[in-house]
Amino acid sequence: MRIYSILIFLSLLVISPLRAQQQTHAIRGNVLDKTTRETLPFINVVIWETTKGATTDSAGNYAIGGVKSGTYRLQASAVGYKTFISPEFSVINKDVEFNIELEENTETLKEVKVVAGPYRKPAESPVSLRVIGFAEIEKSAGANRDISRVIQSFPGVSSSPASYRNDLIVRGGGPSENKYYIDGVEIPNINHFSTQGASGGPIGIINAELIRETDFYSGAFPASKGNALSSILDFRLKDGNNTTRNYNIALGSSEAAFTTDGYIGKKTTYLFSARQSYLQFLFKALKLPFLPAYTDSQFKVKIKFDKKNELTLLGLGAIDNMSLNTDTAGQTEGNKYILTTIPVIRQTTYTLGGVWKHFAGNSVQSYVLSINNLDNKQHKYRNNDDSSEANKILDYSSFEREIKLRFENSSQLNHFRLITGANTELARYFNDTRQTIFVNGISVNQTYNTDISFFKWGAFSSLSYDSGDGRLLASAGVRTDANTYATSMSNPLRQLSPRLSFAYRLTDSWYINGNIGRYYELPPYTTLGYKDTYAVWVNKNNYGVLVNKNNNIRYQRSDQAVIGLEQRPTNYIRLTMEGFYKRYSNGLISVSDGIPLSSKGNDYTLFGSEEVTSTAKGRAYGMELLARWFGHKNLNFIASYTFVRSEFLQPSTDKYIPTSWDNRHLFTFTGGYKLPRNWDIGTKLRVVGGAPYTPYDASKSSLKAAWDAQNRPYYDYSRFNTERNATFCQLDIRIDKTYYFRGWMLGFYLDIQNATNSKNRQAPVLNSTGITDPSDNTRYLMRTINIENGSMVPSIGIMMQF
Repeated sequence: MRIYSILIFLSLLVISPLRAQQQTHAIRGNVLDKTTRETLPFINVVIWETTKGATTDSAGNYAIGGVKSGTYRLQASAVGYKTFISPEFSVINKDVEFNIELEENTETLKEVKVVAGPYRKPAESPVSLRVIGFAEIEKSAGANRDISRVIQSFPGVSSSPASYRNDLIVRGGGPSENKYYIDGVEIPNINHFSTQGASGGPIGIINAELIRETDFYSGAFPASKGNALSSILDFRLKDGNNTTRNYNIALGSSEAAFTTDGYIGKKTTYLFSARQSYLQFLFKALKLPFLPAYTDSQFKVKIKFDKKNELTLLGLGAIDNMSLNTDTAGQTEGNKYILTTIPVIRQTTYTLGGVWKHFAGNSVQSYVLSINNLDNKQHKYRNNDDSSEANKILDYSSFEREIKLRFENSSQLNHFRLITGANTELARYFNDTRQTIFVNGISVNQTYNTDISFFKWGAFSSLSYDSGDGRLLASAGVRTDANTYATSMSNPLRQLSPRLSFAYRLTDSWYINGNIGRYYELPPYTTLGYKDTYAVWVNKNNYGVLVNKNNNIRYQRSDQAVIGLEQRPTNYIRLTMEGFYKRYSNGLISVSDGIPLSSKGNDYTLFGSEEVTSTAKGRAYGMELLARWFGHKNLNFIASYTFVRSEFLQPSTDKYIPTSWDNRHLFTFTGGYKLPRNWDIGTKLRVVGGAPYTPYDASKSSLKAAWDAQNRPYYDYSRFNTERNATFCQLDIRIDKTYYFRGWMLGFYLDIQNATNSKNRQAPVLNSTGITDPSDNTRYLMRTINIENGSMVPSIGIMMQF
């Protein structure tokens, strides 16, 4: 009944007698030489895939008038310069300024046939790089304007079926193997209620309204960006408008958002966003066991002092509160089980950073200074009974803080580009843990306090070659990292990370691309700060020892190779096939469980807070197919298929067995079409192969001492990942309608996640009945719960910009 009410309500909105007025606007700006920073006259600037355009005047300025509201790209070209295709941008209710920087082409005297399209192929990462425009984020079906869910449309990316989490699983790697940047500033995570040490969560922090474009690397990582084994997400935000001020209000089913951008004087522009959720009401209506509420805010200020110097200031912050829905009436048995095991969570996180860029002819220097902080508190009462402190089985308080400084110089000399740089970082990790655990057949109270600080540093360099005629790209790079936490990680020569890339044009439309490299990642702070102490809670002076430091823990390593074929039959079609192989060593293996830590990290508890050794080995390999259609004739779509195997070497048998991310088959089709009268329709079809799972140990879980210690069952790791979930299929649909009035815009959307109401049967779980076993008073009677989730989730939204 709820879906029909929403559909009727939306229909009333969009057919209401609003009389929109079709307005036209102008796109204006200037064109600069990227190296000299001088303005360029007589440059042809046109709206991509049209003949509508203009030529820059003697001062390098252009203006394209009579532009209707909508989404556009620009194309700029001139003799002696490489053709430029801009990222997507919107023309809504006012004129838009878009400035262009052109790069000189050294091959001006040769006849070259290169198809210009809305994609990039940098020499460092000519393979495994996907560029995501803001329109793909804004109107992606089922994504709710969340970049983590948009990425699920691309090859190599797995997701949790019918799940309310954004764990990023790329090419068989775990959710702890990814890194994130915004305009050059590293941020620790991009999700609310993030799993500390692994970064996944139910909803993204970044407001999609501020994103201009995103580079998604699933391999071939640039030397300047370290500490990642599976993927890097590099966001570029829009600049504020330097001629007008804009305001945007959005109301969705889960949050309200306010965004504004504009100018402060002649040299400064700004962006600002604030969001407040009411997701807890949606979750309560869906009878889910937890009720998340969040607030977030972000800003960008850009100051252009002159042609050669600019400063960008960035900020991102979030406040998260997750309470429990103890009203169990109407909840499924599976949700009641989750209610029994999930803790109450309080988190705050922020990142502040500044990027200074100096343009010095053929060189650009960048200085990046930032600080980020995560404050995470969790507690749990046995059976959610908080009437007595004696029932508290978890009381956890922690924070992570990093102060970072990075320098980078990029120099262009004819066909070559040299990038060199270095980074340093001061890290601090604090942890106060009090919990009940079950060890060696008894329930014990564990308490420890950690407060560690140490330095990290790194250096990198890469040399790239571009033939200029589109025939050959090549790059060689190296970086190294080290820190003062332990002697096992203090020698930078042990973390040398070389990489080679190439791209060669076989014919006018066919390319062969490849990369080989070695990458390192520091273990999470939760692992570095873990202490093995079993003491009564009142013994606050027993701090124990850093057991993983004593175990000579090391950087985790992954050696990777990628080879691919690419065809560009037109400037709006891209077809790729890539094969990849990843070999893991120095991985973290749990001492208590005997499994790799990388197979954990996709829930709301902590990741990595246990004793480990750097002895895990594994591999991931597979093939990806991608077909992408860029905006031609109002159509966008991505079709991708991935075959992936993810395995780790079991020490006891010396045989490879599946990790928790061994989905094997992934298929996604995502498309959007612009209909007349400002209607848009989009769809996403996902088919996710069943992931392996580990059965529970019924004997251990039924012990009263074991169950009461942690309020959850225990896995039987002797049967690690011997079972497998079923394949899951989900269809999402989104419909948008936009009205443009004089000076303002009004939009509505309906987004239906899991439109076919598909059900996903997950691994069965064990739950205690709380009743003593009549035949053994040391045990509870247990019951098996068959977990089935997946519901149709319709949501509506209203957007207004003025």
